[in-house]
Amino acid sequence: MVGIVLVSHTPKIAEGTLELIKQMTGEKVIMEIAAGTCDNRLGTDPVLIGEKIRKADTGDGVIVIVDLGSSIMSTEVAIESLEEPTRSRAAIADAPFIEGAIAAAMEASFGKGLQDVKNAAENTRGMKKIA
Repeated sequence: MVGIVLVSHTPKIAEGTLELIKQMTGEKVIMEIAAGTCDNRLGTDPVLIGEKIRKADTGDGVIVIVDLGSSIMSTEVAIESLEEPTRSRAAIADAPFIEGAIAAAMEASFGKGLQDVKNAAENTRGMKKIA
């Protein structure tokens, strides 16, 4: 199963998103949170992100959902520091945090592959909330 890592500047955002997803998918999806810094400040930590990617990778790959700005840079650094084959099985989804995470989790819960899970997350960009 494709794993998912939620990277946020604050644990509260990631934990709330994870809580919402678990209400929809139960415990089916492998999800990890990498949020905040090692000294409990707002921010992101490439070392923590790398650890969570390794933990979420069961061999089918990992999609990383990032919140904003430096979370992207931190995740890129984390992925670059991973050893193969984990490095090539990790990808950042260019998606809104909550909607992208939900869509990715739903696809992963159906047993879809890495590219399908990434596409589901990215297809939430520009999604209309009001018709």
